[in-house]
Amino acid sequence: MSDHQLRTRTPAGPAPGPRTPGSRAAAAFRAAAPALAVYAGARALGLLAFWAAASAAGKDPLGPLSGRWDSVWYQRIAENGYRYTVTLPDGSVHSDLAFFPLLPALERAISEVTPLTLGGAGLLVAWTAGLLAAWGIFAVGAQLRGRRTGVVLAALWGVYPTAFVQSMAYTETLFTALAAWALYAVLRGRWIVAGALCVLAGLTRPTAAALIAALAITAAVTLVREYRDERRAGPVLRRNARMIAGVALAPLGWLAYVVFVAVREGSPFAYFDVQAQWGNNIDGGRALAAFIAGLPWPAALGLCAALGLLGWLVVLCVRQPLPVLVYAITIVVISLIGAGYFGSRPRLMMPAFPLLLPPAVALLRLRTTGRTAAVLAVLACASAAYGAWTLLGPGPP
Repeated sequence: MSDHQLRTRTPAGPAPGPRTPGSRAAAAFRAAAPALAVYAGARALGLLAFWAAASAAGKDPLGPLSGRWDSVWYQRIAENGYRYTVTLPDGSVHSDLAFFPLLPALERAISEVTPLTLGGAGLLVAWTAGLLAAWGIFAVGAQLRGRRTGVVLAALWGVYPTAFVQSMAYTETLFTALAAWALYAVLRGRWIVAGALCVLAGLTRPTAAALIAALAITAAVTLVREYRDERRAGPVLRRNARMIAGVALAPLGWLAYVVFVAVREGSPFAYFDVQAQWGNNIDGGRALAAFIAGLPWPAALGLCAALGLLGWLVVLCVRQPLPVLVYAITIVVISLIGAGYFGSRPRLMMPAFPLLLPPAVALLRLRTTGRTAAVLAVLACASAAYGAWTLLGPGPP
């Protein structure tokens, strides 16, 4: 039954009163509750496994979640602003200007109005954003393939191999929440909302470029198609004024931070120079190829197989709506063509949740719900074990 039929069908009982925004939000939450419960259960299992492993090793369970690697850089920005650099033995300079400002701004704001430390505030943001991301992922999945698919899609994101990062004071959950809800807004035709969420995403991570591209390409294709049909630009532009405004709004957050760094450093390309000092410059995939070539052949074959699986998932996603497809592919491309630390590539691709839609659909084709739940339980246990092992290791995720 179509949405129009649902709206116009004569009710069996008394006509309900007008729905308020609060009632609509409550209904949306009730619909998403199974997805949120499954996601929260998967992340709770991951935290429990890590707590047990850390306790057995005599280590602080909270330390790696809020006090290591990028988390420290965000908290330093929250406390002191942008002023810290470190010079490595090889002469390269790592500046905190490589990190976008929304997460440290939220950490500082929360720590000033609550008893939480900056690290605790970062965890609160990450965990809350994780639930909002799962909700947005459910909403996109339900919009595309139905509620059951949305639940499994959110669950798969929660058991992603590097899902332990979702429990850390990092930006992955915050960015994914903003991206998922922006894509949902586009799918529902709410372009101004999508543009505003994209502004916030652009203040969170540089990969907001993927979201900006998704909105811009979708709008361009829409305008070209409608102009081809009518051959008159005026009516097409007026009819799509909100879409054009949303697209114009979308890059402002990302651009604002790039301009801020440029003005601060006195160079129009200062932000890209900062990223290059960190080793995060774009090299077209040469660093990835060199990394694979330097591995022992069994490991190289395994990594090539994983990249082949990634390519297969991209191919399976080609029937997805254009904004969802462009976003997912661009996230993957950005993650693979950089020269940075290879161990972070799976984490960088984690926001590309539309890649999990084909596996979600496949899981629902199993004969019983119990089998689907069993597969998700096995994946959750594997993800929890891998997360505990990684968090207790020396290298960053």
